[in-house]
Amino acid sequence: MQSLGKKPFFPTLGMFFIHSFFSLFVIFSSVWFCFAVWIQQPFGEIFSSILIIIWIGFALSVLGLYFTKKILNRKTDGLIYILAFIVSLLWYFNIPAQQNRQWSPEVSRIFSYQQQGNLVTIHNIRNFNWHSESQYDEHWDTRTYNLDHITGVNIITSYWMGPEIAHTLVSFDFSDQKPLVFSIEIRKEKTESFSAFGGFFRQFELSLIAADEKDIVYTRSNIRGEQVYFFPVKMPKSEMKALFEEYLIKSNQLTKTPKWYNTLTSNCTTLVFDMVQAISPQKLPIDYRLFASGYLPNYLYDLGALNQQWTMKQWYDKAHINPRTAEFAHFKYQNSTNFSKVVRFGLPQEQTQ
Repeated sequence: MQSLGKKPFFPTLGMFFIHSFFSLFVIFSSVWFCFAVWIQQPFGEIFSSILIIIWIGFALSVLGLYFTKKILNRKTDGLIYILAFIVSLLWYFNIPAQQNRQWSPEVSRIFSYQQQGNLVTIHNIRNFNWHSESQYDEHWDTRTYNLDHITGVNIITSYWMGPEIAHTLVSFDFSDQKPLVFSIEIRKEKTESFSAFGGFFRQFELSLIAADEKDIVYTRSNIRGEQVYFFPVKMPKSEMKALFEEYLIKSNQLTKTPKWYNTLTSNCTTLVFDMVQAISPQKLPIDYRLFASGYLPNYLYDLGALNQQWTMKQWYDKAHINPRTAEFAHFKYQNSTNFSKVVRFGLPQEQTQ
């Protein structure tokens, strides 16, 4: 009886892993490509669907030929698929982001500004009066801010998809002007609705909104029914000013060169982190909570950016603004100033002065 030696065993095991890796590569890359074509629909719905069917048949044929070694040898078969996939990548990564689409009204404008020293005049600040998700009074403001008068920075997290995922907004307080909120969002077209899945496949461009709190926070807490939390953060004044200016720089960049939104890597939380990294004297640690954005407040707490007088559980209880904004809906004077007071009620005052 012939015994198996070490020499035939290890080459066989190595080839098994190579074949398995190639098979998984074909399967996952084909799934990715089919979803990309379905989201982008480069040839319209019908012909894009035909392309998906053709690709699935092509991938299955590649795997069949690879394992049976009929017609082509494995090396040639694998090379054909890899070249085809490279072509698909060249198509995908050359899809240009654009500025001239038929945008939904709430993201139709990117703010612009003029700066003279510490005085910044911002145009196209969104200040809609929302009645429902589809009904609103459209209004855009021009306001002037003195960066020496910044008194606080607040992180606002709005939960719409369970505890793991939240939209992140950043609000700046001023001693002589109403708060201003910056929000990095998808730029929807008139016929589109948000899709976290589509955000993985270049369905949406990036949009940077400057807005009044009663617009962009109220619409989430009172109109959409999202659960919204307001966290004043500790930050030196010099860094507050630098972060504000980073938003101005980001707006300039998007005006000149539109970018794609990505649900995982270029979203409302990761881009804020990038801007904070740019102005922070100390490198902030990379953490899974930057991607599971619903846990961003816990990350800030561990960094000491939230007041430590409360536990994290107490913070969530006190930072939850929905019970307060529900009462605001019955106020006689529902103006921006009163709304900003309501969302800050009961929070540490020393961090917002």
